[in-house]
Amino acid sequence: MKFALHFGNITFPDPEDAKRLVLAAEAAGFESVIAVEHVVVPTDYSTPYPYNETGRLPGGIDMPWPDPLSWLTYVGAVTSTLRLITGVLVLPQRNPLVLAKQLATIDHLTSGRLELGIGVGWLREEFDALGVPFERREQRTDEYLAAMRALWANDDASYEGEFVNFKGMSCNPKPKHGQVPIIVGGHSKPAIRRAARYGNGFFPATGAGLDPSGVIQALRDEAKAIGRDPAEIEVMTGCPNALPGSGKDPLAAIAASAKAGVDRIVLPLSGFGEGLEDSLAAYGEAVIKPVNRT
Repeated sequence: MKFALHFGNITFPDPEDAKRLVLAAEAAGFESVIAVEHVVVPTDYSTPYPYNETGRLPGGIDMPWPDPLSWLTYVGAVTSTLRLITGVLVLPQRNPLVLAKQLATIDHLTSGRLELGIGVGWLREEFDALGVPFERREQRTDEYLAAMRALWANDDASYEGEFVNFKGMSCNPKPKHGQVPIIVGGHSKPAIRRAARYGNGFFPATGAGLDPSGVIQALRDEAKAIGRDPAEIEVMTGCPNALPGSGKDPLAAIAASAKAGVDRIVLPLSGFGEGLEDSLAAYGEAVIKPVNRT
């Protein structure tokens, strides 16, 4: 089982704290760290945040939201094994050619440790401020994925679509292993279909009180329906009962998640309390090492 720490960039936005986090995580046996994204946060918005009961984003309007790619590049430079994940990048807000270059460069500089978690976005007011249409963002996302993969796969690449068109273009350096792995975030039917078609990984929402077993089965069914082996798609999601202080048996909770088909457990940093280095090290000894010895 792989273990990831979530909300790294907004929990530790400052450079020295970010460095402390990732070095402690790597030493404790965590496999990856995840950074989230909002380019801008509206002072007033009517679109409900879908991942908690309040319908509002965590924190105030002055809360730091460091750009996930910049933050992951920084922590990637001070680590050697920790994988670097966006969880998630709002793909339809980005220019896919510029993004393909950014991602490939980061992956090249970090020896192939980058994974691109993507979502279609939910905050209409943010799209409006960026001048990006909120409507048809699902279709835009699918084209952007295909266009980036075309640029990563070969030189003299071409792509023709409704939202992206280019002919005879080369984008270098290429990702270390040929492609940047794509993790599709969300738990809606379109997200499940997108993960089955395009995903190297699938990240069902972790903050909505979601039992992942149903969406994991739906992913498996969708993958089989299009002739794809579901085992090719790595599933990552939360496991609240595996957190320190949950009062539950973390080993039993993780075993249940593994049985449901989860490959990577995602744990929010807020669950580890004070004394970062000590709390992560203790979790590594009590949970990560025993789980991965079995």
